[in-house]
Amino acid sequence: HFHGERVEREMLDQTDLAILRLLSTNARLTWKEVGEQVHLTGQAVAGRITRLQDLGVLKGFTVEVDQERLGRPLLAFVTVFMKSTDHEGFRTFLAGQSEVEEAFRVSGEGCYWLRVRCASQQELTTFLDRTLRFGNYRVNLNLGQVK
Repeated sequence: HFHGERVEREMLDQTDLAILRLLSTNARLTWKEVGEQVHLTGQAVAGRITRLQDLGVLKGFTVEVDQERLGRPLLAFVTVFMKSTDHEGFRTFLAGQSEVEEAFRVSGEGCYWLRVRCASQQELTTFLDRTLRFGNYRVNLNLGQVK
């Protein structure tokens, strides 16, 4: 899961990778708790984490929110097929759409892949209608996460 330039990758050792795995599992671990797992002091872990941030390998710490419990149970994967070259306009549009959790420009079939979370079928339809001014789309609905 950890990609970067080859130079950065060579600068990481097994302990760095173990720290990243632990934090990926639970970003709320204290440096002391991480240190106990990788056989370092909490202070040494703090130094390594600072270095990983400086290298750009560790970009931040996040919170995972259960969107279904917040009233947004419908998850759709939308492939957008642009009908114009107004990619900047489309990206500006996406930035203002709270339904869009993730957006990727992709190769292969389609131009963009969107992860869209909605409260209802009607909310999804409204989002898709707004998307039509940029291109056509294909929608796949989530039936359940397996990993």
